[in-house]
Amino acid sequence: MRRRSLGLLLAAAMVVPTTLAVPAEAHESKRVVGYYTNWSGYGRNFLVSDLVKNGSAARLTQINYAFGFVDAQGNCTSSDPWADYQRPFTAEQSVNGKADEPGQVLNGNLNQLKELKQKYPKLRISISLGGWTGSAHFSDAALTPASRAAHVKSCIDLWLKGNLPGLPAGAAEGIFDGVDLDWEWPASDGNPGNVIRPEDKQNFTALVHEYRKQMGPRYNLTAFLPANPAMIDRGFEVRQLFKDLTFGTTQGYDYHGPWENLTNQQSALRGPAGDPTTPEFSSRVTIDAYLSRGAPRDKLVMGVPFYSHGWTGVTNQNHGLFQPSTGPAPGTFEAGTDDYRYLKAQLANYTVYRDNRAGFAWLFDGTTFWTWDDPVEMARKAQYISQRDLGGAMIWSLDGDTANGELISALHRNLR
Repeated sequence: MRRRSLGLLLAAAMVVPTTLAVPAEAHESKRVVGYYTNWSGYGRNFLVSDLVKNGSAARLTQINYAFGFVDAQGNCTSSDPWADYQRPFTAEQSVNGKADEPGQVLNGNLNQLKELKQKYPKLRISISLGGWTGSAHFSDAALTPASRAAHVKSCIDLWLKGNLPGLPAGAAEGIFDGVDLDWEWPASDGNPGNVIRPEDKQNFTALVHEYRKQMGPRYNLTAFLPANPAMIDRGFEVRQLFKDLTFGTTQGYDYHGPWENLTNQQSALRGPAGDPTTPEFSSRVTIDAYLSRGAPRDKLVMGVPFYSHGWTGVTNQNHGLFQPSTGPAPGTFEAGTDDYRYLKAQLANYTVYRDNRAGFAWLFDGTTFWTWDDPVEMARKAQYISQRDLGGAMIWSLDGDTANGELISALHRNLR
């Protein structure tokens, strides 16, 4: 990685937010994809109905509902039956303003998503399979033609045909318009205990093709793809994959985080001057990696974060950037990570700094450092997506936004 002058970085950093040009409306061809998690309704108390209240639902083209799991036999399962299809909702909590009735067939988030589709008929919803804690058995499911066929049949039966355990056949049919594969990661380490094999790379291509074969052209088929070019080359046959995918979403965040000692950016558009780490991780590096390996621009959807990473015990130099720390900053639900809406409530305690050249921002109070993706940075990311003529933006995750949806609003109105 090229090492650049620290003075250039400081010259580019600004305390006062930069006003970016805002077009009147988003271009309809750009996708706006958001992950809604089945744990959002617990401590975060962010329900499906909040997607209506904060304006997200009207701005989204697709929701990825996360996560369904893959069990040791390669079958699809619900990771949380209570949240997915058992929890009753009150009239105040529900999308349509009516309480779930005792004895009704389908409850939970799936029924709320069903009501959401009735309200927004153009909205597409996919079941997202895997995730960090649910990818342990993907390698086994993808291993042979027989295991792939059985796995895909299981997932279609459970999620697309809606045959949920303990409910009448087809109770959830028609809710999902496709499948999102979030295998983290083929042929690379992910969560400890995950099964990985060198042949995952070819087997993932074959698994995606099996999904397309069994699902046909009617359904969306998408995949979440890593940022690291080395992981791309170990686990993904990019050109072949995109022949079967409706689109792919790139990891546009977690470039750095509190698993490292030094503070850094987590979602910069370009490598910042003065970064002491190698290799460079940035959205430009990731997008260029996929384009150079054969991904079509219009099928490449760039991820953006609605959350921050944080460090504490940070040396008070360079406004806290690229400085050693004593560990992760305290977070609302997890050390080292916090949602935008919670950090915004503490904003008066921090100064905002921006690197307009590299395209990222951060917060610092003299000892605690947070990465910072606010409406200014969302507008910047949307303009980058538009300038590069990519297929759109993907959000992890929708529960991080404010009650008035300021992040998705800035993102949506700047996509063209």
